[in-house]
Amino acid sequence: MISLGMIAIPVRLYLATESHSVSFRHLCAEHLYLIRNRRWCEAGGHEVPYTEVARGYEVSPDKYVVIQDSDLENLPRPAARTIAITGFVPRDAIKGGLYFRSAYYIEPETAAHRAYRVLTQALVDTGMMAVATVVFRGREHLCCMHAVRDILLLNTLHWPDEIRPPNRLATSGDLTIRPRELQMAKTLVQNLAVATFDPRRYRDEYRDALVHRVNVKLEGGGVVRASPVQVAPVMNLMDALVASVKAARTQRASRRTSAGKMRRGRRAGTA
Repeated sequence: MISLGMIAIPVRLYLATESHSVSFRHLCAEHLYLIRNRRWCEAGGHEVPYTEVARGYEVSPDKYVVIQDSDLENLPRPAARTIAITGFVPRDAIKGGLYFRSAYYIEPETAAHRAYRVLTQALVDTGMMAVATVVFRGREHLCCMHAVRDILLLNTLHWPDEIRPPNRLATSGDLTIRPRELQMAKTLVQNLAVATFDPRRYRDEYRDALVHRVNVKLEGGGVVRASPVQVAPVMNLMDALVASVKAARTQRASRRTSAGKMRRGRRAGTA
């Protein structure tokens, strides 16, 4: 829901982008079986169930403040699922691309089309965008909302303290630029310049080549099945005891044979 003063516009959010990157699962190179990660406690040498995981805020290396559920009860919690508009700024006020994170389409509910359309047109006519906060995935996000043609687009933003200052970067501000170098650079920029940005001109060539390679192996029968886990047969207590006794007798007989050979060897040496 978009909240603006006394106005409430019920809406839905849809992620505007999706990742097409190719990811791999980790398999054991010997058994070709899926490797699973475990929550492991090094101090106790055991796996930790999710229900027994505690929250720890790290204050220094290996030192934590443990946070309980009761510590979070009285913290300020903005209304969940509400895009609370706090003000408006010019459309190009957020520059540089440092602040932008994820993009979401905003779709109005059936009863909110008129209010949605009025707000969208107002943003277009004034050249402004809204600054707001929204809560989802358990945390509050700073965001901006602007009109793209006849729809509203929401971008989550980094909080100011999440932006790293560039003052530690090595700069070349005191370097003298040769005029001929600058002219050649300008010429290169102009020769590669296009009138508009058309994202359809660009493709992820690495992903295309990787997917092609996967398909070639797939057509050539290169699919492997994860090896089934070999479960040792269950042995009852009596069978285990009998087997253990037999193994112990065999081991004892072997030791006696070795000891006899050593004694005979010593006697032969003294004769």
